[in-house]
Amino acid sequence: MPINYGHHRGTKRVSHYRSPLAVSFLHKHGIVYLKTAHLRCVVRTCRFLREPQTRNTLCSSRSYATEEDNRGPKIYTKTGDKGFSSTFTGERRPKEDHIFEALGNTDELSSAIGLAREFCLDKGHTFTYQLDKIQCILQDVGSNIANSSIICKRKPHKTKFAAQPISDLETWIDKFTEELPPLTNFILPSGGKGSAALHLARTCCSIVRSGEADLDVAKFLNRLSDYLFTAARYAAMKEGSVETIYKRPE
Repeated sequence: MPINYGHHRGTKRVSHYRSPLAVSFLHKHGIVYLKTAHLRCVVRTCRFLREPQTRNTLCSSRSYATEEDNRGPKIYTKTGDKGFSSTFTGERRPKEDHIFEALGNTDELSSAIGLAREFCLDKGHTFTYQLDKIQCILQDVGSNIANSSIICKRKPHKTKFAAQPISDLETWIDKFTEELPPLTNFILPSGGKGSAALHLARTCCSIVRSGEADLDVAKFLNRLSDYLFTAARYAAMKEGSVETIYKRPE
C-alpha cells in the first residue's frame, strides 16, 4: 500500500510538480503528498524508463563497423577484366582455357537442372529431392576438375569423388523405368515444361569436358544423361502430357 506523507515542511503536493509523467504515476498509485527528495527520485526513475524509447542511450544499436564492412565483400573483383582468371593454384590462365570451359559447362548443367527442378516442383513431382542431390554432386565435379593433375603440377589435392552417386542414379533410373511404358519410338524433347527442361539439362551433359577429372566423374556424367532422359519421360507420364514422336518429314 503506498504511503501518503503529511503536508509539512519538506513535502510537496504531487499535482504541483511539473513532470506530467511523474504526476500520472503517483496519482495512479494513490500518492498525493510526497517528500521532495522522494518525489525527485520518482521523476528521475520515470525519465530513466522513458529514455530507451527516445534516445536509446543505454543499449545503443550503433555499430562501429564501417558501411563497407556491413555490406561484405563486393561480388566483382575486376581481376578478370583483361581476359584472364586464376586457377586453384593461383596460376593465371586465359578465360578460354579448357579448364574454365569445363567448369563453366558444369555450372551451366547445374543451372539447367535447377530450372527443371522449379518446373517439376510446380507440378508436385516427388523426385525433386534427387535433382537437389545431383546439383550438390555437380559442385564436387567442379572441384574435382579444378584440382586436376594438369593444373596442380605438383601432387594434386583432388576432391575425392566416390562411386556411390553413380549407383544412386542407376537405382533411380530403374525405378522410373518400372513405371514407364516401353520406348518404341524416337521421342523429341517435349511432354510439358518440366519434361522439356529435363531434356535441355540432358543436352548439357554432353558438353561438359571431364577429361581432366577422375574416371568416376566421367561415368557419373554419362549416367546422369541417362537419368535426365528417363526422368523427363517420367515427368511427362505423371502429368499426363503427350510426348512428341519423331516422324520422318514427307
